[in-house]
Amino acid sequence: MESPEKTDPAAEPYAAESGLSPETETEASTGESPQFSEAEAVESVQQACDAIRAEIGKVIVGQEQVVEEILIAIFTRSHALLVGVPGLAKTLLISTLAKTLQMSFKRVQFTPDLMPSDITGTEMIHQDPATGERTFRFLEGPLFANIVLADEINRTPPKTQAALLEAMQERSVTIGGQTRKLPDPFFVLATQNPLEQEGTYPLPEAQLDRFLFLISVGYPTAEDEVEIMRRGLNGLKQKPEPVLDVESVLRAQQIVRSIPVSDQVVRYAGALARATRPREEGAAECARQWLSFGAGPRASLSLVSAARAHALLRGRPYVDAEDIKAVAPSILRHRIATNFAAQGEGITTDAVVEELLATISPNQDFSR
Repeated sequence: MESPEKTDPAAEPYAAESGLSPETETEASTGESPQFSEAEAVESVQQACDAIRAEIGKVIVGQEQVVEEILIAIFTRSHALLVGVPGLAKTLLISTLAKTLQMSFKRVQFTPDLMPSDITGTEMIHQDPATGERTFRFLEGPLFANIVLADEINRTPPKTQAALLEAMQERSVTIGGQTRKLPDPFFVLATQNPLEQEGTYPLPEAQLDRFLFLISVGYPTAEDEVEIMRRGLNGLKQKPEPVLDVESVLRAQQIVRSIPVSDQVVRYAGALARATRPREEGAAECARQWLSFGAGPRASLSLVSAARAHALLRGRPYVDAEDIKAVAPSILRHRIATNFAAQGEGITTDAVVEELLATISPNQDFSR
């Protein structure tokens, strides 16, 4: 996309190709003082995000909140887990997003017999036809892509889940004693069906914590469902057009990291995380009553990081408490656990987070 104001006509082809303005490229890649305001850099990324939403809308009806949270995960160099019943277009949404970002994309259908080498790659014996010499040659697995769709991730055994865990955290894989770097950027967008539990391997808390978001994918609205049926009956399929490329996404990530966060907002995010820990000082009453354990420090950091990207998508070059509140449910719901009393009364983690956000004011003094 073009930047809002452009004085150099020669810059137009670059802007159309990258999705970000050439001025934004200069600031993010060189760190030099730009000849434009920070607000203009934020607006440039926001316009690109609006274009991505529009292209995804050619294929996906509704699910605006899900699309937004996936974009936040990408702009913060993080991973996301999408949970929803079958038929909600979770897989189609992720594959469509990859097309709008011009990134390499691989899909892995997780099954009980999937082995670690099936996703990381393996070394094969290669024989030179001319000399007959045999050497080991590494064949890359599907993890060597910018966007990896881990479909039904809870259907594969812990051994394979552990291999994915290293890739998510270290952004590398180890095969035959040799560590190999994965492409940059690298994102794991996983899906999970909450209904079927037979023959599944629930993700351990350590791996769930590696996902920035646990995104709850709900049913479409009545109007959205009618539109889905109309598109299905017409049989017309629109093709999404590329908006950003790899370099543009990397620059957008740098812009997100440059967005300032006030000390009050940082303390508010920390207070929310501490309030979930039922046996710690500062725990909220609802946490003491309904939770067996709370969120760790990674949740605090995730709240601030995701809030930066949320502010960016709103066109603001700063973070306020509303950004923290907006991203808190998807960040905290898989990092806390309800106790038996809560489960007996039907209290969910989402209900606890909602209570926390209602009782902890962002305006109170957190420095004491």
